Amino acid sequence: MTNFKDKANLIWEVADLLRGDYKQSDYGKVILPMTVLRRIDCVLAPSKQKVLDYLPKVAKLSDSAKDLTLNKIAGVNFHNRSQFDFARIIADPNHVAANLRNHINGYSASAREIIEYFNFDDQIERMDDPKADILFQVVKKFADINLADMDSMQMGYVFEDLIRRFAEQSNETAGEHFTPREVIKLMVNILFDADSESLTQPGIVKTLYDPACGTGGMLSIGEQHLKDFNSGAKLEVFGQEINPESYAICKSDMLIKGQNPTNIKFGNTFTVDGLRDEKFDYMLSNPPFGVDWKKAQKIITNEHTDQGYAGRFGAGLPRINDGSLLFLQHMIAKMKTPPRDPEQVGGSRIGIVFNGSPLFTGQAGSGESNIRQWIIENDWLEAIIALPDQLFYNTGISTYIWVLNNHKDPERKGLVQLINATGSKDEDLIKVGERDFNRFWEKMPRSLGNKRKQIPENGETKGIGFITKLYGDFTENEFVKILPNAFFGYWRVTVEQPQKDDDGNIVTGRDGSPKADTSLRDYENIPFLQKGKHNQLIPQTIEEYFGREVKPHLPDAWIDESKTKIGYEINFTKYFYEFKPLRSLAEIRAEILALEESSLELEKKVLE
Repeated sequence: MTNFKDKANLIWEVADLLRGDYKQSDYGKVILPMTVLRRIDCVLAPSKQKVLDYLPKVAKLSDSAKDLTLNKIAGVNFHNRSQFDFARIIADPNHVAANLRNHINGYSASAREIIEYFNFDDQIERMDDPKADILFQVVKKFADINLADMDSMQMGYVFEDLIRRFAEQSNETAGEHFTPREVIKLMVNILFDADSESLTQPGIVKTLYDPACGTGGMLSIGEQHLKDFNSGAKLEVFGQEINPESYAICKSDMLIKGQNPTNIKFGNTFTVDGLRDEKFDYMLSNPPFGVDWKKAQKIITNEHTDQGYAGRFGAGLPRINDGSLLFLQHMIAKMKTPPRDPEQVGGSRIGIVFNGSPLFTGQAGSGESNIRQWIIENDWLEAIIALPDQLFYNTGISTYIWVLNNHKDPERKGLVQLINATGSKDEDLIKVGERDFNRFWEKMPRSLGNKRKQIPENGETKGIGFITKLYGDFTENEFVKILPNAFFGYWRVTVEQPQKDDDGNIVTGRDGSPKADTSLRDYENIPFLQKGKHNQLIPQTIEEYFGREVKPHLPDAWIDESKTKIGYEINFTKYFYEFKPLRSLAEIRAEILALEESSLELEKKVLE
């Protein structure tokens, strides 16, 4: 950890050179592409001279044949044919701009495209302008920073740290770019846990996709996790990203690690699906919370209307200011068809981070409710994990991991597992001295934006390991509820009462039926399930509920069946609510008296 922080601090010192010539919000336009350039320059350094020596031998080959040959010599999926590396660029201070451009143009197409997404040539010209004249100093600063000793995980931390600093400088949203690494590790653990046996097979190949991949953190950690688990396994990663800088960083990381960089697509996932015909074994994502999809409204609405369930958004459209459930529908559309045999391995698993809104926003009949209904009635929702608050850099609100699976284990079929990993119960126990530590989170040594907590990695008794064990054990306890799918469904019914004349008589229509008094109209949400005599969940009908709960109080009331709608919601907090009796008056009185006595003693000391 210390190494990545030291490197990030060194890189951040470049900001001192930019100050005055660049606005703080524009620092990233220089520092991010220069970091990528220096990183790949360091990666290629050991084979640089070999590639240059081999150039005459490939002079007559086609460009594609040259790339294949020189990539093989470089030992990675890219190379550089330019005579200039960072050391040679700064050796000629009078021609830094020309030599830096020569260096960039010397990269093979896959690497050069990455730099182009930064529009870095504009910054070279700007820094080389006599009014600024800082290009040599900036390149010199980066040439002095060795990034060869950093693995992909550490470089990911460096980029995230830099992006966070840029966001703080310009009051932008850092959390849109990346997810805390411990949250990703938890998601990866959960996602791969159920397939641990099949993933040990030698030579196994799986695919992982993130439709909002940012700088590629989820893809990198997913790949590393599988390698640690089975060195003979291969995880092919895919992603799409709308932010040009994040896209370039992600693609450069994939290039360096030997992944196929063409699997990372640029653009808006909603409007242009860059991986339209692909299906994946695993999917992970942390789409921006409450993302507005107004710009893509026409395309999304047309796909919903014209293609229905043959498209991505057949189940429904959420409100315009929150596209979270659009991301989830998009991912569901990319699930592999599961095998019919429950014993066979197959299908797809999804892990996605949401805020609380997708759990319950939208009444019966709304787009959100219809999407939840579609997911739950198809038995795809496997688990929801409530995380501690203050985990993310850009928000302190509560967040939830949704786990979906279209090939559930037999014991999980028809059920949803809810895990309360907020740590709030442990905090209550700590206050009264019944616990020494929180099993779910620990305080950060130093806050990073809104992030004040982190999930530790402490075996099976705390943090990631403990939450993963709760999930894997699939047993109800103080932190886990296991509920049937129907538990989350309800009917929203319209209850009418009759109009009455001045004498209290019911007013009827021509057919003799009572006329409804709209001022007395009411609504009831009737759960599909009720608790039986022994506290077990049993089905109920609308008529049973109405006769039991409404008729005794409103004997003339009736239900307008034409307006009945089905709804689904997940009221997470309600399911884990524990009644805490109010403190006795005697206890409160004693506390007040003690405070008064303490105040008097303090007052005496001050007066003395």
